[in-house]
Amino acid sequence: MPLAQKTWGGIKILVFLLSLSPFIFLLQDTLAEQLGANPIETLHFRLGDWALRFLCLGLALSPLKKLLKQSWPLRFRRMFGLFAYFYASLHLLVYIILDLSFSWEILIDEVPQSPYILVGLLTFLLLTPLALTSNQYMQKRLGKMWRQLHKLVYLAGLSAVIHYLWLVKSDLSEPLFYAAIMALLLGIRLVIFFKAKKIRRTRASTTAWKQEN
Repeated sequence: MPLAQKTWGGIKILVFLLSLSPFIFLLQDTLAEQLGANPIETLHFRLGDWALRFLCLGLALSPLKKLLKQSWPLRFRRMFGLFAYFYASLHLLVYIILDLSFSWEILIDEVPQSPYILVGLLTFLLLTPLALTSNQYMQKRLGKMWRQLHKLVYLAGLSAVIHYLWLVKSDLSEPLFYAAIMALLLGIRLVIFFKAKKIRRTRASTTAWKQEN
């Protein structure tokens, strides 16, 4: 039985609050000075982790829709995408404000030695147009171009994982875990894409054969 619109509204509010809770807990830990010996690095890493988690959650919704044969997972796609951008923005701001103290000279000096910075900036730049055009107005305004533009999320997912892999210098277990999840999610999408393409070809061949006969 389909849920009422008010019920979905309540569920969305609950999911929103749950999605915001990592930020609230991080803020509490920051104010209580419970981020360990290197609070800036801890804050930076945790925000990056949540950005990547929400990026994975957003990419998991379409495969989940196919698996469940239900459209409701897509109701949360925009929210998860915006939360991924929210945490990615905070991740970047912590680096620029707290780590670099707005010193662009230090940033320019670090980039050649730390290519993960460029990949991280690329990821943020890829996510920015997706966040700006995530509303229904822009979706209608862009039309077919909207779908093409939002395919950048796949590239953003790959660059985010590469950024994490290059950022970590010792224990790679966590970035490799996210890399495996991202590979699985993108692999499922490739399978779905090629299956749909095969079905379209079969239908086109069948239609052409009927017309000839």
